[in-house]
Amino acid sequence: MGKGRRDKVLLNTEQRRKLEEISRNGYASAKKILHAQVLLMCDEGEGATKKWTDEQISLALNLHRNTVGRIRKRFLEQGEQPALNRSQRKNPPVPAKIDGHTEAQIIALCCSDPPTGRAHWSLRLLTQEIKNRNIITEISVETVKKHIKKNELRPWKIQRFCIPERDLARFISQMEVVLDLYSQLHSELSPLICMDEASIQLTGHVFEPIPLEPGHDAKVDYHYTREGVQALFMFFDPNRGWRRVSNRDHRTRVDWAIEVRRLLDEDYPHAHKVKLVCDNLNTHNIASLYEAFPAPEAHRLARKLEIYYTPRNGSWLNVAEIELSVLSQQCLDRRISSVEELSTELAAWQQERNSTTSKVIWHFTTDDARVKLKHLYPIFEPQETGDSNASF
Repeated sequence: MGKGRRDKVLLNTEQRRKLEEISRNGYASAKKILHAQVLLMCDEGEGATKKWTDEQISLALNLHRNTVGRIRKRFLEQGEQPALNRSQRKNPPVPAKIDGHTEAQIIALCCSDPPTGRAHWSLRLLTQEIKNRNIITEISVETVKKHIKKNELRPWKIQRFCIPERDLARFISQMEVVLDLYSQLHSELSPLICMDEASIQLTGHVFEPIPLEPGHDAKVDYHYTREGVQALFMFFDPNRGWRRVSNRDHRTRVDWAIEVRRLLDEDYPHAHKVKLVCDNLNTHNIASLYEAFPAPEAHRLARKLEIYYTPRNGSWLNVAEIELSVLSQQCLDRRISSVEELSTELAAWQQERNSTTSKVIWHFTTDDARVKLKHLYPIFEPQETGDSNASF
C-alpha cells in the first residue's frame, strides 16, 4: 500500500451515508466534520472511488500524518462515534491554581503602588512579585495575564481626566457665556475679537539645505542652531475675516497691554466696545493696562474693552486657536532663523489671509452643548417632547 498505510478502513453503505451527511450538512462541529472527511478518504471498501495515502490525506486536509493515523486507529478499535468525537481525558482535569481568595490577592497587588524605581506594574514584574510574596509559588506570565484581563485591569495604562468633577459647574457656566456670545450679532461699533498667544523657537541651518530637483526630494540636515524664542499674539475677527499677528520678545502683562492698545486705537479706532475672547491667563486682565500705562490712559482703554474668558480646559472655544493652527501649517512649518525674517513672513501671511477675508462660521450653540456635552452638566434635565415651550 502507499506510504503510511497500516490498517484498512472498510465502510459499509450505511456508515458511508452517515459520514457524507455529517461532512456536508454544516451543523456539526468543525472537528467532527474534519474527522468524517478523514474516514471517508481512508475508506478502501467497495464504495470508495479513490485510494488515498496518509500523506495525501494530510496534505489535502492540512493535517499532520500522525493525526490521520490516530483517527483511523480509533475507528478500527473503538468504532464510528469515538473516531468522530474528541477523545476523552484519561486523567481527571488539573484543579485551578487560583481560587477566589488568591485572585483577590492578585487584584489587590495589581491595584497597589509598584515597587520603588518602577513607574507601573508590568506582567513580568507582577508575576515575580506574586512569587516573592508566596501568593502562588509557581505561576506563569500567561496565567497572570488571563486573570488580569478577566478583571479588566490594565496597570500599565492611565486615563487622564480633563475636567475634574468639582470644576464641572464652573466650566459649563463659562462655556455657555462664550457660546452665547458667538451666537449674537456683532457690528463694526461692537466687534467680536478672539485673541490667543503662542511661541515659536527660531532655528537656523548648520548646513545649507539641498533644494528640490526633478527626481530628488529637498534635503535638510537634522542639526540646527537655536536662535531664541518669539511670542506670537493673534487677534482674529471671525465675522469680518480679519486677523493681525505680531511677534514680540516676551509675553508679559506689558506686552499684552501694548498689543491691546494697538487693537483698540489702530485696528478698531471707531469701535465703542470691543468684545475680546481670550483664555484665562493672569496677563489677560484689565490690571495689565494699569501696569503698562498711566491711570487715565489705562482707564480710557478699559472702557472700550469687554473681556470674555474661555474656561480652563476649554481653549477649543477660542476661535483664534483655529487661526493659529492655520498659521502654523501654512507659514511656520519650517526653520526661521531671525526675528526680522519671522516678522516679514508673518506680515506676508497676514496680508494674504486678509485679502481673502477667510472667516470662521461657528455653529456650536448652547443648546447643542446641552445635548452633546450633557455628561458635563452636574444636573441635566432633558426637554420634554410634548411641550414646545420647555427649556433647559
